[in-house]
Amino acid sequence: MEKQEKTNVMRLLEQKKIPYRHYCYANTGAVSGTEVAAVLGQDPARVYKTLVTVSGKGGHFVFVIPVGEELDLKKAAKAVGEKRIDMLPSKELLPLTGYIHGGCSPIGMKKPFRTVLHATAEGQETIIFSAGKIGYQVEVAPADLTKIVRYTFADLTVDP
Repeated sequence: MEKQEKTNVMRLLEQKKIPYRHYCYANTGAVSGTEVAAVLGQDPARVYKTLVTVSGKGGHFVFVIPVGEELDLKKAAKAVGEKRIDMLPSKELLPLTGYIHGGCSPIGMKKPFRTVLHATAEGQETIIFSAGKIGYQVEVAPADLTKIVRYTFADLTVDP
C-alpha cells in the first residue's frame, strides 16, 4: 500500500473539522472523470468535476457538476447573473486558482470565487470531487462543504 499523500484540500478540511473520506487513484491511468468514478467504484452521478469560467466582464466563476455531464454555459451564466460566460483557457487555470487541469478543487483556490454546485448535489448525502491534485479525491457532505466554500445550487448541465 503506497503512502497516502495529504493535499492542501485535506489539510483545509481538517482545519475546519469537516469530516471527509479521501481516495487515491494515482497510477491507475484514469484521466476523465468517468474513468475516475469507475476506478473508485463510485456512481458517476456522485463524482463531480470543478470547472472555472470567465464572464464577458472578466469575472470568474466556479461550477461543480457531475463528471458525466457537460456544463451548459447559458444556464451557468443565468445562475450567476451574467449575460455570457466561457470556459477559462487551460493556461490561465494555474495562475488564477493554483490548480492544474484535472486537479482543480472548489476548496483552497488562491482566492474565493462565486461557486455554484449542480442541483443534483443538493440531494446527495456526500459528493466526491478533486482533492486539489491529480490522483486524489475527497468525499464531503454538501452541508459540511458550506463551512469552507460559499455556494448556491442551480441546474447547470446540458439537457440530454
